[in-house]
Amino acid sequence: MKLLRLAIAGALALAATVGTAVAAADDFLTIQLKDGPVVIQLMPESAPKHVAQVKALAAKGAYDNVIFHRVIDGFMAQTGDVKFGKQGGPSFNASRAGTGGSDLADLPAEFSKTPFERGTVGMARSQSPNSANSQFFIMFDEGPFLNGQYTVIGKVVSGMEAVDKIKRGDGSNGEVTNPDKMVKVTVGKK
Repeated sequence: MKLLRLAIAGALALAATVGTAVAAADDFLTIQLKDGPVVIQLMPESAPKHVAQVKALAAKGAYDNVIFHRVIDGFMAQTGDVKFGKQGGPSFNASRAGTGGSDLADLPAEFSKTPFERGTVGMARSQSPNSANSQFFIMFDEGPFLNGQYTVIGKVVSGMEAVDKIKRGDGSNGEVTNPDKMVKVTVGKK
């Protein structure tokens, strides 16, 4: 009986170790906001192409100083337009933020069964399911109407209180006057 208990305890310890080792250090994205850091655990197993593209853009600093151009209270905060939404960038244009992407190719949809809940991070796109590029959004609340329609790339694992403080939009589609921005975005936990 004692051996059985030791075997079970050992198996549980091994399972716990395996469970924590599943996410590699580079499967996290840290976004520094004005109110603190936000850590997102990325889901390369669900959306490998989208996660790789977001990581590549973050690694080269493309997301630094990019504004949250569309923020709807009770729904989501959208950012990631590295062409028109990067404050200080050569093409920055606040009125066009949300219409651009990056110099990388658009991606085919990688829909999954992961639901859109508070803290879920999804890729923004146009009407075409295969048009996601660099823009993404963080959910303030659940949005089941998005399930299976947008690619999920991750989930906020810490710092949701900083996300909750992102300035909300006052326009008809959540457009933000004097918007908040992602100060710095890095791959890994910081």
